[in-house]
Amino acid sequence: MSPYTADTTADEVAADCAPQISGKTILVTGATPGGLGAAFALAIAKHRPACIILATRNLATAEETAAQIRTLTEANDVKIKCVALDLGSLSQVREAAAEVNALDETVDVLVNNAGVMACPYAKTVDGIERQFGTNYVGHFLFTNLLLPKMLARGVPVRVVNVSSDGHRFSHVRFEDMDFDDGKVYNRWIAYGQSKTANMLFSLSLAQKLGKRNLVSVSLHPGVIWTNLGRDVKQDEFAEIGELDQVQGHRSILEQGLKIKTPECGVATHVVAAFHPSLDAPELNGSYLLDCNPVKREEMLPWGRDPVDAERLWKIGEKLVSQEFTY
Repeated sequence: MSPYTADTTADEVAADCAPQISGKTILVTGATPGGLGAAFALAIAKHRPACIILATRNLATAEETAAQIRTLTEANDVKIKCVALDLGSLSQVREAAAEVNALDETVDVLVNNAGVMACPYAKTVDGIERQFGTNYVGHFLFTNLLLPKMLARGVPVRVVNVSSDGHRFSHVRFEDMDFDDGKVYNRWIAYGQSKTANMLFSLSLAQKLGKRNLVSVSLHPGVIWTNLGRDVKQDEFAEIGELDQVQGHRSILEQGLKIKTPECGVATHVVAAFHPSLDAPELNGSYLLDCNPVKREEMLPWGRDPVDAERLWKIGEKLVSQEFTY
C-alpha cells in the first residue's frame, strides 16, 4: 500500500514520481480541456517529460490543452504534439497510430483515458455498440498498433487503461455485446461492460507482455464531474442507485457518491503511469482505486478473470480484423 489516499492530488504524486516522469514521452487519449486527460497532462508537464502527445477526436481541443501546458513556466522545454484520434472509427484509429509511429519520439507511457459514458444507443461507423466500440475496441486497436515500436527498444513501458467502478454493472456479454441490436439496451449496463473490458485488456497485456518490460494496469479515478457525463442529466444519476439496488451492490448504496476533484481523480492516473511500486511483477495487470491496487479477493470476478481476458482479446482481434501475437 502506498501512502496515498482518495484525497491525494496529482501534483503530490507527480512530485514524488518526478524521476520517472523526466525524459519520458507520454501519450494520453481524450485530453480535452476540463477533462481528466488534460488534468493529467498538466500535472506531469511540470516535471520535465521529453514529450507529451495529446490525442483527441477534435484536434482543436488538443490544441487548447497544449496551450494550457505552454502557460506553465515549468513546462517551457516540453515538446507537445497533437494528434486527431477518433476511437469510433477503426480506419481513423489506424491513421492516428501511423501518425504517432512516424514521430521521432517513441511512446514510453500510453494512457488510454478517452471514453464515453451512458450515451443513448448508437453504433460506431464500424457497426459496434458505441460504448464498447469507443471505450474498448478503439483503444485495443490503437494500443496494439503502437506496441511494436514501444517494445522494440527493450526499455520499460506502461499502458494505463482508465476503467471505472461502473464495471460493477456488467461483465462482458460475450454472447450479446450489442444488446440485441439495441432492443434490450441499458446505457449503464453497456457502460459497465465497456469498463470491465478495459480492466481485462490490462490483464491481457500484463500476461502477454510482462516479460518484455511492459506494465499495464487499469484504474477507477473516482466520481468526478467532467464533460464525460454530458449525456446524463443531473437528476438521471438516480438510475445508478436503482440499478445498484437491483443488482445488490449494498456497500455502494451505503457509502453513497463520494465526489472527487479532477486533481484528486488523476492522482491515480499518475500512480498508474509512473509509480515505481507497480514494477513489482505481482502487481502487473492490477486495478487501482484511490492510488492503490485493489486486492484480488476484493475485486468482482468478471474484472480479473484471465480466461475472460483471453476470450475478449480474441473478440477484439475479430472486430478489428487483425491478429496481434506477442
